[in-house]
Amino acid sequence: MPFEDELGEALRRTGDGFTTDGLDLVAAGERRGRRLVARRRAAVVGGSALALAVIGTAGAYTGGLFGAGGSGGPVNVAEAPTPSPPASPSSGEDPDQGSKPRTGSGAVSAEQLIGVFKQLLPGGTVTGAQARGTGEGPGPMVSGIFDDGKGGAAIGVGLSRVDPQGQSSAEMVTCPSKIQLSFDSCTVEKLADGSRLLLFQGYEYPDRRVDTKNWRATLLTPQGYLVDVQEHNAPAEKGAATNRSTPPLTPAQLKAFTTSPLWLPALKDLPAARTETPPVAKGPAPEDVLDAMLRDSKTKVLSKEPGGSDLSYAVIDDGKGQALVSLQIQPDSQKHPGMWAELFTSAETLPDGTKILSRKRNGETAGAVVWQAEVLRTNGTRVIVSAFNTKVVSGAPTRKEPPLSIEQLRDMATGVKWSGFGY
Repeated sequence: MPFEDELGEALRRTGDGFTTDGLDLVAAGERRGRRLVARRRAAVVGGSALALAVIGTAGAYTGGLFGAGGSGGPVNVAEAPTPSPPASPSSGEDPDQGSKPRTGSGAVSAEQLIGVFKQLLPGGTVTGAQARGTGEGPGPMVSGIFDDGKGGAAIGVGLSRVDPQGQSSAEMVTCPSKIQLSFDSCTVEKLADGSRLLLFQGYEYPDRRVDTKNWRATLLTPQGYLVDVQEHNAPAEKGAATNRSTPPLTPAQLKAFTTSPLWLPALKDLPAARTETPPVAKGPAPEDVLDAMLRDSKTKVLSKEPGGSDLSYAVIDDGKGQALVSLQIQPDSQKHPGMWAELFTSAETLPDGTKILSRKRNGETAGAVVWQAEVLRTNGTRVIVSAFNTKVVSGAPTRKEPPLSIEQLRDMATGVKWSGFGY
């Protein structure tokens, strides 16, 4: 599958953000949660691609309100009633769950969510509002263009339930690394009831080729209620000129908007998420594997950093300039065995049955390049080793070429050391 096709498919699968012209703000909470491990990374180094992803966030409910016209008094989430049982499944299967998306009873309509959306905004006009109620798949959402007199701005809200103890949830409340994503600010606050709120101020495009800003707040409660809000300084997420210097809601207002108890009726109508099964580690952490791989590369490892459960980065120097190297390990799925096979239909097959692809391509900024070796091992594990000529994924070049050759990357991805890693 060509890089452009796979990237498009990856972004469609992960539900990349929201658009003001449709109801695909956010997929069902569980689906989104399980895929956010990939989304929160600034780079997913795989599938013939370095796919840009949006971080996910989470937090907690408090009484942060907009005053008399807003959301009422504080809510004790611990006393929230048991959610209603799942309604009949709607159409469309969730490939991660092996079942159809689950919706609520429909007690909260799209019109009611639009009403809450308008009520919580601090004053101005809302146009182009669209929503899904709790009885509609793949999950409730509301979006619109808000103008406070300083220019229309796209704002979207997604509501869902996740496993609050799941690995995906932990990823969602973790700020990304500056290696992975260029942003201005990211904080995680633990609220009094044990909930967590992540506030993120970044950009729609990591290379900042346009001035569109993406500010985000995600609230995750101990009960698994998830409110995900994002706003821009333009009337659309992409493809619209910016008409103000910053999004309309300040971080304090964004927190209040996200933590309002007015979202609770819709959240309570959703069934609790299934418990997320912890992944079974098949070998050492990716950052330790990458460190072992680099010992024979005649480079100096200056720093290393995990990028998630299956991704790691290292900054190395061969004496000609510092640069980034990444390793991604994707074991075969028990639910979907052979899931990577179609990506290697044109690959070279080695004598031991390993399939390998190698490529050189442009990076995310002017003059940036990425060299990659991608391997499908006989046990179904996919391994992608990438070398950049930048120190960060979307940074400016620090040298003309990456510090590792394609041959070195191929050797690292296919080396005999893998037999001792358990993958």
